Amino acid sequence: MSPPSAVLILAYGSPESLDDIEAYLLDIRGGRPTSPGLVAEIKDRYARIGGASPLYRITVAQAQATAAVLRDRGFDVPVYTGMRHWQPRIHETVSKMAAAGVRQAVAIVMAPHYSALSISRYWQAIAAANSELADPICFRYVDTWWDQPSLLDAQTAAVADALATVPDWKNQKLKAVFSAHSLPARYLDPGDPYQDQFLGNAQAIAARFDGLDWMLAYQSAGVDGGDWLGPLIEDVIPDLGRQNYDTVLIAPIGFVCDHVEILYDLDIEARAIAEHNGLALIRTESMNTAPMFVAAIADAVMSET
Repeated sequence: MSPPSAVLILAYGSPESLDDIEAYLLDIRGGRPTSPGLVAEIKDRYARIGGASPLYRITVAQAQATAAVLRDRGFDVPVYTGMRHWQPRIHETVSKMAAAGVRQAVAIVMAPHYSALSISRYWQAIAAANSELADPICFRYVDTWWDQPSLLDAQTAAVADALATVPDWKNQKLKAVFSAHSLPARYLDPGDPYQDQFLGNAQAIAARFDGLDWMLAYQSAGVDGGDWLGPLIEDVIPDLGRQNYDTVLIAPIGFVCDHVEILYDLDIEARAIAEHNGLALIRTESMNTAPMFVAAIADAVMSET
């Protein structure tokens, strides 16, 4: 395959201020109105993490760092960013790329595990944007990249750093909980690889730590009714307390940067649940722009060249 003339890094998007919350939720919900109570609840969450999510700022920094790594490897190409539910919209970025003369590009979502409910919707957004162009861009897609060795190295280093804060952790009542975003189970197609990839990712990391007591959990389930993938972390933590664990180490390997699902759902909500149940909670540092993580992005992109 020929090298791309650009890279497109994609993320979910996040509101830039509390005043944007209602419009952001309307976008996520496909135009369905959000109850005033839920709007107020979400505003409170964002207020408690400083009023806005750092997701966009970090995604831009990840793109810049990836461009630098690719340039060092001989691929001097621009790296663009596009958001699924906020600015800059995917269709806006694709149009910008086309106007700049991009004809071939690799697209990668800042989420390492594939599901048709998540990753494929980014590809659909690109296809819709491309359909409006007189000269569409030829995209190649990184569907999944959880097993990139450099990503596993970065995740392993984060777990090791967290474990280093617990003296003699092997002889402590410590449970490592690997977490990923829950999805509505009723919409998952048979054979969807999301759960298997999440499990494989956790197994690959845990195998590098002799004696690590670990499990999987899902987090940040939506408020809509119906079954979501579980067990949910808010149920797991009290159960660990009942089992007389002293410490829970949360490694949110389904996420690659700090945003509301990390800064509120884990650092505030999960921590409060742990304290209520007599547990100390520690969390691995987010990948953000860690050099090994940026190398993983570049490796995933180059696998499509």
